[in-house]
Amino acid sequence: EEANDRPRFAMGAAAAQAAVGLFLLLAWLARARGRPTRSPNGVPLPPAMHAVLDGPATTGPDRAVAITRAIVIGDVHGCYDELCDLLEAVGYDEGKDQVVLVGDLVNKGPKSAQVVRWARERDVPCARGNHDDALLSAVHRTGKWAENEPPASYAYREQLSVEDLAFLEAMPYSIRLPQFGALVVHAGVVPGVPLADQRPVDLFKMRNVRKRPDGSYEGLERAEEGSEPWAQAYNGALGHVIFGHDAKRGVQSAPHATGLDSGCCYGKRLTALVLPGWELVSCPARETYEEPGGKKAGKGKPAAADD
Repeated sequence: EEANDRPRFAMGAAAAQAAVGLFLLLAWLARARGRPTRSPNGVPLPPAMHAVLDGPATTGPDRAVAITRAIVIGDVHGCYDELCDLLEAVGYDEGKDQVVLVGDLVNKGPKSAQVVRWARERDVPCARGNHDDALLSAVHRTGKWAENEPPASYAYREQLSVEDLAFLEAMPYSIRLPQFGALVVHAGVVPGVPLADQRPVDLFKMRNVRKRPDGSYEGLERAEEGSEPWAQAYNGALGHVIFGHDAKRGVQSAPHATGLDSGCCYGKRLTALVLPGWELVSCPARETYEEPGGKKAGKGKPAAADD
């Protein structure tokens, strides 16, 4: 019996060694082709950069029914109570509806760990946001946290389970919804660039684009002279893009893109786009959790009035 165990162990070790070798080869090939292997925060890229949600709904365990609605929700930012309020407002049916999150599940709001756990337990597809990536950087001590202790605002990372972290690490940079002709990303896409060639930093951090002399576009995190909102320049080549990340501009409706970041963590609203009707539904924030610019709001500060 002992002798029979050894070959199995040897085969397992060989398989593991082969997997490591394959990973190193793929990493080398990616570098050779000029493609990054890590995010701007030094976090390894997910196994699948671009996911496709097609066929049966995946929300909840053992789902085997066709998707009747997709509920795409903007930046939650730890606002778990408002997430529950919004799901109630849209009449969420876990057996038939597919929730998709545009990313930035965490930070700023009070219940980041609860948001991650809720999404992970229901296998909710989520695009990776810059704050999700920053959390992983704080957990793994990469990027600016490689030599500095992450601030107290990341203390909730201790509440995350191994399964929660694996869920975050697997979050792709885009989620295609072919049934609805839609593509979900956190921040945006650079017009004229194929999806496979989009840079991670643009997919989860840009807000504007600027045209180069040769007619191509460059992605910009902030508005600069000669730039414009990327959604206004986008021609729909990758489908209708649903995104977040831009609370300052709020809900955006462009011909080929819809922005859903309506500043819930700043005391405004949490917004969903319900497909196939393309209906916008929102609920008010219960409190103001943070001021724009990163300053924490006073405890119990009432939510901001609607503009």
